[in-house]
Amino acid sequence: MSMSTRPPIELVVNGTLVLVDDHAVTLLDVLRDQLGEHSVKDGCSPQGQCGCCTVLVDGQPRVSCVTPVRRMHGRSITTVEGLDGDVAQAWGDAFAATGGSQCGFCTPGIICRYEGLRAKGASHERRQPAAEALLAHMCRCTGWQPVVDAWVAFGSAPVATGDDGAAAARAELEGGVAQQVGARVALGQGGFADDTAPLGALAAVLSPESEGWIVAPSRSEALREAGKVQGRRTTTEFDPPLRVPDGDWALTLSTSWVEPAYLETDASWCEPGGEPASPLANGGAFGAKATSEVEEVARRLADEHGRAVRVLYSREDAVRRGPKRPPLAAGLRADGTGVVRVARTAGIGEAIASVAPGLVVEEVDVAGPPTSAAIRGAGWVEAEVLLAGLRGEVGWISSPGGGQATASVAEDGSISVRVRCGAPLDAIVLRSYCTGAAHMALGMVTSEFLSVDQAGEVHDLTIRSFGVMRAVDTPPVEVVIEPDEGAPVNGSDAVFAAVAAAVWIRLGLPPRWPCG
Repeated sequence: MSMSTRPPIELVVNGTLVLVDDHAVTLLDVLRDQLGEHSVKDGCSPQGQCGCCTVLVDGQPRVSCVTPVRRMHGRSITTVEGLDGDVAQAWGDAFAATGGSQCGFCTPGIICRYEGLRAKGASHERRQPAAEALLAHMCRCTGWQPVVDAWVAFGSAPVATGDDGAAAARAELEGGVAQQVGARVALGQGGFADDTAPLGALAAVLSPESEGWIVAPSRSEALREAGKVQGRRTTTEFDPPLRVPDGDWALTLSTSWVEPAYLETDASWCEPGGEPASPLANGGAFGAKATSEVEEVARRLADEHGRAVRVLYSREDAVRRGPKRPPLAAGLRADGTGVVRVARTAGIGEAIASVAPGLVVEEVDVAGPPTSAAIRGAGWVEAEVLLAGLRGEVGWISSPGGGQATASVAEDGSISVRVRCGAPLDAIVLRSYCTGAAHMALGMVTSEFLSVDQAGEVHDLTIRSFGVMRAVDTPPVEVVIEPDEGAPVNGSDAVFAAVAAAVWIRLGLPPRWPCG
């Protein structure tokens, strides 16, 4: 029987019978592109690794991006939009009350996972089952602890009454862009670029052969026409690309490329003659989308085709084309002077010199993915960490944004943070961002890097290969907000630097990262 004469596939989606004629697409394609269920997110394109597209199939959590729709005939599908209203509100309230959702991209899938856990009768008083359930998920923003807190808070959190201006102001300070906050964000309504595109818009994806843009009526068709395949992960470890300069050094450090690992890959859309949607949406991507090409591509393609066009990076595109934290190799003398070799990156020398003027910066051409000084703390954080390593203590570290932080790591690995950043505005949001910064710093020192060969080709193209620490492996993080009557400023960047320094010192100052 040819595909054109196959009987339609019957699904029940959020209580409504749906007929699907295309047997070749995934459940994610149907939910997002045909039915407009935008709480179901695409974060790995599709690798089945990030959990953002998790839905309930006959009440059980399932990753929809690698689930062929033909296998769903007669099944009942529930997304966050289809949850009982009181249940959905309780989850939104729990995530808002704990800071368990920042950008909100990953949380709808996590809520569906938690619903599956709740259906099994798991106790909300126990944290371990929730952390283990999160093994199927990725979250880059929160550092996991607030997400597990949301599991504990379910059903007992105060009812969210709407977006709080103070909370949004703190989120903007920490994230670098205007952000929505509140229960609705946790439920997937953060206004991400591809969520706001009109139904029926054309879809554009990059061709792996020509690096040109393939435009088709739907994302699934564009991917098929482009010949996109799932990304790969290498088991080969490559050495850091830069060698420490020769010298009689008291301290040395070599690092590799680090992937920002934001979950919403670059996306935009535009109507002919209109203004393209910003790829920043409800998150700043840690500086990695500051120069994204997708807006201008969306504008150009919409004008060429005379219709609205969605422009979508796959996960592999984001890894290959998106900017990374630049690798460096440094040697320091006991007096704080020394040399830093770093991948040539506009502004990186100034960032390092702002903290450590005694370091001579040598920018070097290195074959590899693009780098950017706009990545969170690039250059100045490494400089602060090196100076703390020389001192043998963290002390109070100040960020360019004005915040100050110090940190310590206990023998059991738990992390304690103190932060001063003016009026907190909203303590829940501030603690969430500081916890996320601590998680990112811990990963940068111990586990995160990209495998890049001598020709500059990236060999880690799946979201699980970046080394982002899992919930079950993340130690407790305590954040103490110090009284500060000053104007509110960013605090989490200083936390990022302070925790990185504290972790490195606790581990004995190993000469290369990651060192876990």
